[in-house]
Amino acid sequence: MVDGGDDDGRDGAERTDGTGAGGGAPASVDGGHDGGHEAGGSDAPADQATGWRARLKRHRLLASGVAVVVLAAAVLVPLTVAGDDTPCWQVPDSVRALADDPAAATKALDPGPDLERMSDVKRLLVHEEVCGDGATVLGRVVTAATDASSPTATHTEAQARSVYAVADAYEYTDPPAGLAPTLARMLAEYVVDVVRDYQFADDDVPRPAVGAEEEVPAEDGWVWVGSFLAPGEAHVAFGYRGEGGDVSLQPMIRYLLTDPAAFAVLYGADRAYLAYYLERLTDDGRDPAAHRGKDGNWTDRATRDLGNIAECIGELMGSRTHFAQEGDIPDLDSFDRVVRGLTPGVYHPASRQLDTRPASGTIAARPVNGPLRGDLTDGRHQMFTVFDTWSEQRHLAAPRRKELRQLLDTWYVRGVWYAASARS
Repeated sequence: MVDGGDDDGRDGAERTDGTGAGGGAPASVDGGHDGGHEAGGSDAPADQATGWRARLKRHRLLASGVAVVVLAAAVLVPLTVAGDDTPCWQVPDSVRALADDPAAATKALDPGPDLERMSDVKRLLVHEEVCGDGATVLGRVVTAATDASSPTATHTEAQARSVYAVADAYEYTDPPAGLAPTLARMLAEYVVDVVRDYQFADDDVPRPAVGAEEEVPAEDGWVWVGSFLAPGEAHVAFGYRGEGGDVSLQPMIRYLLTDPAAFAVLYGADRAYLAYYLERLTDDGRDPAAHRGKDGNWTDRATRDLGNIAECIGELMGSRTHFAQEGDIPDLDSFDRVVRGLTPGVYHPASRQLDTRPASGTIAARPVNGPLRGDLTDGRHQMFTVFDTWSEQRHLAAPRRKELRQLLDTWYVRGVWYAASARS
């Protein structure tokens, strides 16, 4: 294991080396949020949970030639028949209205502290087919429910719980076609929590979303929610294990990665988070809260977090290769051109240590501050270009620089390996 890193499990898969995860979002990408986590309580084996094409269709709506009605958000929603005789869900006016009413949208998608309303949320979000602009409307509802109230505002617990609910709803059910970029942007807005989800879930996570009281450091300085957090901001606890199980992001994220616009969003968020994190470390590349324990070893969150970010980038690249080989990305050159066209540049960290703690939604929204150089799909090159520039500007001692560089490389390779070896 890398010093400071934890074993992380993905749907029961055991890993042998160390790495982490993240995702990024260029502000220029059109679409809504594209995020989802797997719903808890599934008895699906590991290969089903990691291969998006093998995910269970647990919420199929039985179809016939006549109209069917289902309860969603306290309204009756009719199913109509599309031109190909496939029944589709027609968005009612009451659901359309949620897209322009963030408070109402959050209330509709908030499953409650004990997830008591999760079935209502699924009835609103999960449909085998949607009619017309239904996917666009659902995307706007998800955005309204989960976005902070302003570009610099912090997330509330209700908004964070809504993200958990979206992840749960789409854990084993494919989102409607066209919703992927929206879900990706949702995940990018909560990139700190997405990256943290690549670790083993803590058994003592108290709720699906947690507030400021969970951010108090333990005696050893450990803050399980994360480092460099905005005061009082709520965070999604994807590892929460309620009565129904726990939510895992991997199946939904892998589904999103076959969409080039969603891929660009998540890759951008990961790269932006790397820059954000590096610029808050000390001149010796440590979390300011790091200290030596009684055993003489460092207690330093930075080793785990940097590894998780590197693993996320590696898994994006590994998934790209894997899906191209499997045919889920039928034209890799075209896919890469779209991703490159939606990637405006590179995110370089500030040349000095920052002590600000902005809202997490601002991380992936930060502007680029340099031109993109080299192959965008060479994630290791893009990662090390940023790290090397930062370490030189901060005059990082050679031994520490070598240590952190090796850590990033190890976890990056782990992410590539895991994605490439996942069964579909």
